[in-house]
Amino acid sequence: MDKPINFRPITETQRLVLREFELNDAQNIWELNSDPEVIKYTGDPPFEKIEKAREFLENYEEYKKNGFGRWAVITKRTNSFIGWCGLKLNEQNLVDLGYRFFKKEWNKGYATEAAAASLEYGFMHLNLNEIIGRVAVENKGSIKVLEKLSMTYWKMDSCKGIENSLYYRITKEQYLQNIKKRRF
Repeated sequence: MDKPINFRPITETQRLVLREFELNDAQNIWELNSDPEVIKYTGDPPFEKIEKAREFLENYEEYKKNGFGRWAVITKRTNSFIGWCGLKLNEQNLVDLGYRFFKKEWNKGYATEAAAASLEYGFMHLNLNEIIGRVAVENKGSIKVLEKLSMTYWKMDSCKGIENSLYYRITKEQYLQNIKKRRF
C-alpha cells in the first residue's frame, strides 16, 4: 500500500496507527463499503463508484468542525489500511464510537484495539464526558466489542433507519475506573 501523502496520526496502539483520512484512501473506503457483510448493520448504502468515495473524503469536514472524526486504521506490520474507527458527533449531538473493518480482518482484535484507543483519545485528549456506541441488535460481533470496552447498555432506539438498535455508553469516570482495574 502507498504511504499516505500527509500522514497525520491521531493515536496508536501496539499494532495500529489511527490517522485522519486522506484522499488516497478512496479506493479502500469504496472497497470497504462495497462488501454487503461489512455494511449489513450500518444503515449505510454502498458507494456507487470510487468517485463517490473520493467525493465523501473531499467533503469530510468532521476534523475541522468538531476536532475529531472517523480515522483510517493502519497496521504497523504491513502499513495497510484495514478499516476505520473513531468518534463522531451524531444527529442527537452525542459523541458516537464507530468502526468498520475489512471482513478478512475480523476476529483479530483490531476493532477492540482501535476502539479502546479512540475512547482513550476522546476522554484523555478531547476531555469528553461520555461516549456512546450504537449497534443493531443482530450484530453480535460489535456488541461484544462494546462490552469488552466496558460500555454498558443504555437503551433501545432506532439508528439510521435500523429499528431496535442498542445504545451503549461509557462516561469518563467509568473509563478512568476501568483503567485502574486494567480492564482494557
